[in-house]
Amino acid sequence: MVREKIIITGASSGLGEGMAREFAARGRSLGLAARRIDRLESLAGQLESSARRVAVRQLDVTDADAVPVAFEALSEDLGGVDRVIVNAGLGKGAPIGTGHAAANMETVQTNLVGALAQAEAAMEIFRRQNAGHLVLVSSMSAVRGLPKAQTAYSASKAGVSALGQGLRAELAGSPITVTVLLPGYIETDINRGVKTSMMTDTERGVKAMVAAIESERARAAVPAWPWTPISWALRYLPESLSARLI
Repeated sequence: MVREKIIITGASSGLGEGMAREFAARGRSLGLAARRIDRLESLAGQLESSARRVAVRQLDVTDADAVPVAFEALSEDLGGVDRVIVNAGLGKGAPIGTGHAAANMETVQTNLVGALAQAEAAMEIFRRQNAGHLVLVSSMSAVRGLPKAQTAYSASKAGVSALGQGLRAELAGSPITVTVLLPGYIETDINRGVKTSMMTDTERGVKAMVAAIESERARAAVPAWPWTPISWALRYLPESLSARLI
């Protein structure tokens, strides 16, 4: 099944922008949402020649009342919606208990509470039409809690993964499908400055994400190599061993 009409949040930069460009190249209709409307409008202008249609809406996903309004407006602009990619996220953080609680709270509010608000809005549309594909962009850090500045971030993404798992169990066998993506280190603003030999360039990372989305897999570590075996190791190896991988 080809999902023609796609909403992507956090589309003004990073993985969201990359996915928008990739889906536009495939001739899809796109509803793009993010806080930075100037960047969205610039991106929309660049995509108009390849995408079937592009609509934009300014949206802060921590504003729970604004999310369904934006989703309904984008759905109307596109003439419907087949897929929603919950991608908007924040990478702030500090070691817990070091006086920077506000940064950690903001990260959880954006990544988890914001994702829930988006899932609520998307699922209202999908339940009404009895069809759709919800994509939740989690993280490899959801598999095993990370230390120091990444602890709150990994906790927020673990919540996103659990949200997707619960929805999949509820919707099994229905016309509504749910995919949870677990990106590893992909070169974006959030990962800039991270020193690791496992960093994937943005183009390859985005292509891997889009391929997993198009296949509508239930859960996908991306890129598959090396993150599928690493995901397995983080889930099942004893903590004394898995701690060496993070």
